[in-house]
Amino acid sequence: MQRLYGWTVDPGWIVFLPGVVPGLHLAARQLVARDGHALIPRPVYHHFKRAVELAPRRFTELALVLERGRWIFDLDAIDPGATAFFLCNPHNPGGTVFRRAELEAIAARTKNMLIVSDEIHCDLILEKGLRHVPIASLDRELSRRTVTLMSANKAFNIPAAGCGWAIIEDAGLRTAFSREVAAHVVGSPSVFGLAATLAALTKCDDWLAAQLDYLGANRDLVERQIGFPMAHVEATYLAWIDCSSLPNAPARFLERGVAVYGGEQFGGEPGFVRLNFGTQRARLEEALARITSASTPSPRG
Repeated sequence: MQRLYGWTVDPGWIVFLPGVVPGLHLAARQLVARDGHALIPRPVYHHFKRAVELAPRRFTELALVLERGRWIFDLDAIDPGATAFFLCNPHNPGGTVFRRAELEAIAARTKNMLIVSDEIHCDLILEKGLRHVPIASLDRELSRRTVTLMSANKAFNIPAAGCGWAIIEDAGLRTAFSREVAAHVVGSPSVFGLAATLAALTKCDDWLAAQLDYLGANRDLVERQIGFPMAHVEATYLAWIDCSSLPNAPARFLERGVAVYGGEQFGGEPGFVRLNFGTQRARLEEALARITSASTPSPRG
């Protein structure tokens, strides 16, 4: 954290987990009071909503808005009476890398709230010149009310290894969060996962840099050839595409052998789809050609 983000983290703040998704569920169950009120983005990775639904806790979905080609929060829509704010940074789907000033504005609007920040895609910044900023790194007051969830699983493609971590400065929050980990209700990371994560974070910088170049070129290919409106993907390998002009787009694409996620899964508009472009270039080119064929009316004969 110090090397990458200039963020000084005491090792005692770290709670190891089998992955980030259990961290979302633990935060909702253990840190949001039963009479609390959580804010979650929309659209967002579906486990955000599932975490608060299954806790169960009262929640409001906070719609992101498209501004100058980026999905960002409408800060005026943030309910100051909420008790918890769930953030996805970089955002999935949409690929937004929130700037320092944007995070500072979010922090100011959520002054009395717990912040749970999923930062699993922090190593997958595709846009040259951008840098991930952990929201907890902005200042100590913010750090003391933030749970930061991270893992090497996305950047290094090792989800089955089973290792993630939460960074929680406040001792009370950390104890409450980790209670079910200590009791083995939630499993510990595997030894293999710990070893794989350590190797990824300490020995694979060159590999990661090459992967980012490759994914960036894949992103550019998608944006050139997809044929539907989409926001510029600043981070992740997940394109959020407006296919509302094509009825039943996911089914139409699947008929051509391309599986995408429909926007409903992420709480977004039904006309949107999420496309994973983290694959071999030749496979992506074939997928885009098939999407194009699915989007072209069949000739009458």
